[in-house]
Amino acid sequence: MTHRECKIFAGLDVSMELTSLCLVDAGGDLIWRGVCATDPRLLVAEIRRAGAGRRTRIGLETGALSPWLVHGLRAQGFDVICLDARHVRAALSSRPNKSDDADGEGIAQILRSGWYREVHVKSLATHHLRALLAARGLMINQRTMLSNQMRGLLKVFGVKLGSGVAGSFVRRVMAVADADEDLAQITRPLLTAWQTLNEQIAVLDRTLRATARDHPACRLMMTVPGVGTLVALTYLTTIEDPTRFASSRRVAAHLGLTPRRWQSGEMDRRGRISRCGDGMARTMLFEAANVILTRVRAPSQLKAWGEALVPRIGKKKARVAVARKLAVLLHRIWVTGRAFQASGVGHEIGSLAAA
Repeated sequence: MTHRECKIFAGLDVSMELTSLCLVDAGGDLIWRGVCATDPRLLVAEIRRAGAGRRTRIGLETGALSPWLVHGLRAQGFDVICLDARHVRAALSSRPNKSDDADGEGIAQILRSGWYREVHVKSLATHHLRALLAARGLMINQRTMLSNQMRGLLKVFGVKLGSGVAGSFVRRVMAVADADEDLAQITRPLLTAWQTLNEQIAVLDRTLRATARDHPACRLMMTVPGVGTLVALTYLTTIEDPTRFASSRRVAAHLGLTPRRWQSGEMDRRGRISRCGDGMARTMLFEAANVILTRVRAPSQLKAWGEALVPRIGKKKARVAVARKLAVLLHRIWVTGRAFQASGVGHEIGSLAAA
């Protein structure tokens, strides 16, 4: 449905329990305003009743409930637009008073005017995979916190656990517990929790590895040295649809890996990377870049290009530059369906110039 075909524009200001709903016509006049429970089925009933069957376009801001609502409303045949919350906030900031009703009407007017930026809403299957990655990251952090707590608590009694792999860490903690019953009361409950987390992390790792093996795009991405299961799946769930980017270079900006720019008159400044977009994907790409520069032994144009930057701009900025180039490279691999080539023709620095 085109913008001109729409007869009614509905704005939704969403909260956990209630949603403020406002409908305006093509001229901007208010048709109906009310409050409804935050549930796609109930919202559909209210919009159909208030709109009297006329063509309706619905708009709502990005948020935690947006995917559920967008897919639920689209399943009922509605044209739903998810608006960038930053743009909505900027557009409504000039109003002297803020209320849920006013925000709902403001979203409807923004939708009617066409001055908005639509945000891509990922599928629920992609969100499920993303939740698995987030759950793994959370458990990794909790496991690290527990091991650090055990080390810190035992230092008070002169026990130094030191560093090491998981197996040696468990053996050292068990040895402390066996030697001193008082310390066992401290370490055994923490160690049990640590081991449980470790087991569940292993379960998630197996699930994620199997998912990556079954996905053709992930298999192609993992042909790049330094790109493993976690990097490939994180990139996959962040981009989801590579065709929504007209140019591979735009992916780097989408992930916040390009420098900020501030220009006014004769002044033109370039700052640090914008850090807009997905933080998890940015972190994974940065870690992959670090692996390429420090641990990967196989030569490649990408590695040589990054190493040449280190003397000029330093290690940290060189890693960011490689991460930015890696974001573009992975998109080209995904779009073209060709695996990474370490040398010769293929997805290397020279071919990125045409991306």
